[in-house]
Amino acid sequence: MADPPSGLPHPDQAALRRTVTALVGFGTRHTLSTTTDSRRGIGAARRWVADRFAADGAACGGCLSVETIGDRFTGPRAPDGVRVEDVLAVQKGTTDPDRVVIVQAHIDTRVNDVMDATTDAPGANDDASGVALVMEAARLLSRQHFPATIVYAVLSGEEQGLWGGELLARTAKARGWQVAGVLNNDIVGNTHGIGGEHVDNRVRVFSEGIRVAADAAGIKAQRATGAEDDSPSRALAKAVVMQAAAHPGIGLSVRAVRRPDRFMRGGDHIPFLAEGFPAVRFTEAVEDYDRQHQRVRIEAGRQYGDTIAFVDFPYLARVTALNMAVLSDLAAAPAAPATATIAGALSDDTTVTWTAAPGAASYRVRWRLADGTAWTDQHNASADATSLVLKNVNIDDHVFGVSALSASGAESLVTFAGMPPRPIPGHTH
Repeated sequence: MADPPSGLPHPDQAALRRTVTALVGFGTRHTLSTTTDSRRGIGAARRWVADRFAADGAACGGCLSVETIGDRFTGPRAPDGVRVEDVLAVQKGTTDPDRVVIVQAHIDTRVNDVMDATTDAPGANDDASGVALVMEAARLLSRQHFPATIVYAVLSGEEQGLWGGELLARTAKARGWQVAGVLNNDIVGNTHGIGGEHVDNRVRVFSEGIRVAADAAGIKAQRATGAEDDSPSRALAKAVVMQAAAHPGIGLSVRAVRRPDRFMRGGDHIPFLAEGFPAVRFTEAVEDYDRQHQRVRIEAGRQYGDTIAFVDFPYLARVTALNMAVLSDLAAAPAAPATATIAGALSDDTTVTWTAAPGAASYRVRWRLADGTAWTDQHNASADATSLVLKNVNIDDHVFGVSALSASGAESLVTFAGMPPRPIPGHTH
């Protein structure tokens, strides 16, 4: 991998490998596996993660607060109920601690039989790769200081029902966290597809368009203003794309997939979407389904199982670096403007208006032609500005958004600028 983004430390491939190796060494990390054995099962794995987080926190003078949250869940994949626990390392923000950015992955594993809690399920890629990414980001970014809080989260219960994600989303809401973004990393270490493809320079990022948390009025407004591609989660995905483009040394392009997750599948970002928080899923560019949810075996000369032999650590380091770039930019930026609107019907000029964002050093008004998806034009406005007139930018041919900038140039998510259509007397079409 080439040089990391300016100011960010380089992810260590050897450290990533050590983490994945250690997690595989617990045999199975199935959510229903033993929690009392000191060497095997999900309990031992979670305690190991907590100890590692604590060691990283001690190395930076107590910059990480480590805690385990838990609750009991019951469902078809745990009919007798099971306690699900998430391990968190919280890096408290220096000036805006209630604004939170989350990077997460799930620690639990499974084989073909989702109820089999005893057979070895190494889960090297699904999802020890994601856990290794989260832990490496914590080790490296905890040495720096950010205005906002970063939460490094290792979740349980994903394979049984996305329960770890539900638990953390519920906790975030109960604690009043102002969640600026959730980066869910699930299956991020393989570069060989089941069809023979080899892709090590691209990652997929999934995001919702029409918001699952929106009420009927919100959905109507989103559709009426053309905001289907500019939900908060879609804005987060676009931020990932922009970070990859801004830091070509990472060596990754982003395929921003315009659906919440892979077809008929889901991950731990979904519960955050249900709570109304912006969240995306990172997943490798190509997948090998023989390495997912499979008992380790060879049948008819074909090898199955999610073992460490199939994890590409240079690639995992690239995905880690991209996550770190996004995390650091969002944690350094001010909050996004709470609202933004446009005016300019029957005019060739558009006025963009927004609410002030605390701590913003300036604002960036972005726009693009209405048949595109990526922002193409921009104009910066001063810290005391709350509106901008764009001359000869027709309101009907473009869409608009506003972000807040820090003094160093870190940029918040873009708040889509729109308003529900209002009938104009004498004009019905």
